[in-house]
Formats: sequence, structure tokens, C-alpha cells
Amino acid sequence: MKRNGMLFLFGCCAYPTLEVLWRGYTHASMSLAGGMCMVLINKICCEKLGNKPLSLRCAAGSLLITAVELAFGLVVNRVLRLNVWDYSRLPLNLFGQICLPFSFVWYFLTVPACAVCRVCVRLAGPSKSGDILLKDRKDTDLLRGL
Repeated sequence: MKRNGMLFLFGCCAYPTLEVLWRGYTHASMSLAGGMCMVLINKICCEKLGNKPLSLRCAAGSLLITAVELAFGLVVNRVLRLNVWDYSRLPLNLFGQICLPFSFVWYFLTVPACAVCRVCVRLAGPSKSGDILLKDRKDTDLLRGL
């Protein structure tokens, strides 16, 4: 629980910060999306796929973030009509809520996200089920540098 809380809080701060740096503004819903993304990246990319190649974990992270963005976009932009973002002018978009170019960005942002997950695991201590992230891995050096 402590680990998920740390990851959620980190995502709540990091995702909107990246968005402000990228486009100059954000929306409160992006904090919730960022928190969810970090918890899901830890659960799926780091724990479930922890022994898989980094490229597979990054692809999974990209899919997770894109799915969260789609879900939030449909609710925030379509249902609530807040018009927080609109990707309809970008190539290969779906309903103007997600697009392939940003999915590629999420692929690469999964690497530092996994590194943050690793730090949170160490700070929170071991879980009852054990932590794949703490085991020696081929890509551990890459994640240590982030």
C-alpha cells in the first residue's frame, strides 16, 4: 500500500509537470491519470513482466498509458465536455483522444517510469509477494542510470 501511494503521488506530480513543460498548461484530471499510470506500470511492466526484455515492458507501458489516456479522454473530453485536449489534427488518432505519435513518446517514457518504480520499491521495502525489481537483471544498469 505504501508503495502504491508513493507511485500514485509521483505520477500525480510528474504527468502534469511534463504536460506543462510540453504545452504550457494542464488539467487536474491529468494528475489522476498520471497516478494511475505509475501504479499500473509498476504492477504490469515491473512486476508481471519484470523478467521480460525492456523493449516488451516499454511496449506494455505505452499501451497502458495510451489506454488510461483514452479512458480519461472519453470521460473528460467527450462525456464532461471539458475539452482538455484534442488530437484530431494529429496522424493516426482515435476519436481525437489518443494518437500513435504520443504512444511512441509513452514507449520511451516507460524507461524512467520503471526506474522510479524501482526506487519506490526500495524505499517502501519488500512486499509479501516478493519483488522482481530487486533481483539482478540484464537491464539493471540502464535503470540505475536514470
